[in-house]
Amino acid sequence: MSELYLMVTIVERSKLTAFLSFYRERQVPVQLISLALGTASSDMLNYLGLERSDKCVFMSFVTGEKWEELRRGLRRELRIDVPGTGIAFIVPLSSVGGRRELQFLTEHQNYQKGEESTMKDTNYELLIVVANHGYSDLIMDAARGAGAAGGTVIHAKGTGMEGAEKFLGISLAAEKEMIYIVVHREQRNAIMSAIMCKAGMESKAKSVCFTLPVSDTAGLRLLEDD
Repeated sequence: MSELYLMVTIVERSKLTAFLSFYRERQVPVQLISLALGTASSDMLNYLGLERSDKCVFMSFVTGEKWEELRRGLRRELRIDVPGTGIAFIVPLSSVGGRRELQFLTEHQNYQKGEESTMKDTNYELLIVVANHGYSDLIMDAARGAGAAGGTVIHAKGTGMEGAEKFLGISLAAEKEMIYIVVHREQRNAIMSAIMCKAGMESKAKSVCFTLPVSDTAGLRLLEDD
């Protein structure tokens, strides 16, 4: 058995090509890329001798074994520990919607499904849906129908989608939307099932969904009272 993680990498936009090449060479092809802006204070930037810069956010799926390999390479080859270069971190996945989708996300990695990741006293999880651009309303309608509240949409671009032909039997568009929905753990499976039924791989949305454990929340008191 092995743990599966969402790996997040945040780097300067000028280093996009170098980091993409690094991950592809190490057979981590599935990437979701979003654009972002650094928010470090002027005092901190002056102290480090840096300028405010545009950022890229990579999202990938890795096993614990693959993460150890990547972390060594990020430090030695891309010098990620040098101030201003970037940061990478991992978050354990709780679940993935669909066996084929899981195989697609873990292609080229030695992953054996074990028990779901759990955190003590965790009542909520962050459900992330990755879908073709333009189908967020369809996804949210399905999620609300199963008891979800609101969601947040982030635009992204997918790379390394060629593996979808092998595992899913379809081709996937590059332009993506990521929908973030905080869901109660007891409602998670029903909401994921509703999304996969109405907006899954058999639909034009071509959605893949997974969840991350949430240790605590603020702003959901009314839902908790209900």
